[in-house]
Amino acid sequence: MHPDLLDLAFLLGRWAGEGDGEYPTIEPFRYGEEVTFSHVGKPFLAYAQRSWSLEDGRPLHAEMGYWRCPSPGRVEAVVAHPTGHAEVSEGSVASTAVSIVSVAISRTSSAKEVEALVRDLEVVGDHLSYELKMAAVSQPLAVHLRGRLRRMTGPYQTSTP
Repeated sequence: MHPDLLDLAFLLGRWAGEGDGEYPTIEPFRYGEEVTFSHVGKPFLAYAQRSWSLEDGRPLHAEMGYWRCPSPGRVEAVVAHPTGHAEVSEGSVASTAVSIVSVAISRTSSAKEVEALVRDLEVVGDHLSYELKMAAVSQPLAVHLRGRLRRMTGPYQTSTP
């Protein structure tokens, strides 16, 4: 692993679990999720996420991107969303916790308005928990997602197609 990534090494691996979603404009929902952080020896982690409905197995969301540490204790993330958004976030890493806030969100002309994203992650042992807050579609910053994942040591089987 590239030495610049030592602060983020605790994120490496495949994580899977469940979460709860809510927002002022939608009904609450539960979801399954898989997240992978990997590296290829360069000064960044590759990030991939996908989620699905626990009710009927349909895909809900996916995102891909890169996370890096420009200096000790600092984190930058660039994440692409299939909803037509590209997120640039910056923040801090301390021990096994990351907190990042969007500094720019670009969108295609057909994408819904997203004004801000805040991500807080913490790893304790082999468990990753996170909270994502969002300001979108004229709503103030509010909790949107809370997830609880565990590090997988082997293939993770899901009920999704």
